[in-house]
Amino acid sequence: MIENGFKGNLYYKAWLLFLFCIAANGLYHYNRQISEGLGITGMSRDISWGFYVSNFTFLVGIAASAVMLVIPYYIHHYKKFHRAALYGEWLAVAAVTMAGLFIMADMGQPQRAFNILLHPTPSSILFWDMYVLTGYLVINAVIAWVCLRAEKSLLSLPGWVKPLIFLSIPWAIAIHTVTAFLYAGLPGRHLWLTAIMAPRFLASAFASGPAFLLILLFVVKKLSSQVIESEAVATLGKIMLYGMITNIFFYGLEFFTAFYSNIPDHKESLQYLFFGLDGHDKLVPWVRTSLVLGVISVIMLLFSKVRDNENMLIVSALLIFVSTYIDKGMALIIGGFIPSTLGEITEYTITWPELSITLGIWAIGFFLISVFFKMTIQIRKERA
Repeated sequence: MIENGFKGNLYYKAWLLFLFCIAANGLYHYNRQISEGLGITGMSRDISWGFYVSNFTFLVGIAASAVMLVIPYYIHHYKKFHRAALYGEWLAVAAVTMAGLFIMADMGQPQRAFNILLHPTPSSILFWDMYVLTGYLVINAVIAWVCLRAEKSLLSLPGWVKPLIFLSIPWAIAIHTVTAFLYAGLPGRHLWLTAIMAPRFLASAFASGPAFLLILLFVVKKLSSQVIESEAVATLGKIMLYGMITNIFFYGLEFFTAFYSNIPDHKESLQYLFFGLDGHDKLVPWVRTSLVLGVISVIMLLFSKVRDNENMLIVSALLIFVSTYIDKGMALIIGGFIPSTLGEITEYTITWPELSITLGIWAIGFFLISVFFKMTIQIRKERA
């Protein structure tokens, strides 16, 4: 079936070639990073996690959000998600793949990943994070492949797949919960030291994931004859709305706890992100933009006319995607390191090699998404 993913007109093949070139440029700079070290990135002694880990965190949420289609379709038999569910599974596969590549890039020396296999340490959260992400990748890849084969052959799903689908639901929650524990378990980082880190991660995931999927489905509709039911699209809009409202509410709880208690260590990271700290304010415009876009998207989605209007819904999805990418990426990760445990402020600047590697990994992800979606579209066309 995979050959169907490479069938297409000249524009589609040019798109794949463009993604290949971006990925090749990223690989070139990754080779530089391996030979010269992580010093070519913006990371430093005080900020040891940067743009790579920011993207990793965001993409784990995108992957986990597939559960928001699986639960309605397979548990509650919401048939309107029939066409969208498979795209959600493929998106999860691509997102987990990108997340893994970002971790490999952040390690500097990729062979270090084998230390987790050769010297397993169950007391480490990283140990569990690797295994839940790998397991989630395998589960979603198997489910998506078997479901597509069943569609191609006009057969019902094999009985052994259903338990795997049900297993993917708690597993999706687990991958983002364990990822949240990576941060919430570090007592020296006060921005992350919160009991609601995992719920915050899940809330933002259930907003950003459906938003990204909606954008992709919009592209699918424009470039092919595949149409997703309008009721399913509107339902995804509601899921985005509830997820974003919860995300903003949780952010408000963090502000109340930090500023009402008036504990300096809990306030300083938020002060740096939203108002600047001791003259350092590099992230302030980005974080404020994220908040404004998030609030605007919520206001838009509160109105049913917006959710029923495809163009307006896509605009709100774009706003949510950008808002959560800034908030869950750079703001959360970099903000957790400022100020340092010694009270020093070291700001972070992305370098060109770092950005090139990041764009290369995203190009690989979009290449996978393009092939997976094209394969699905082609098979559904043939079946029709």
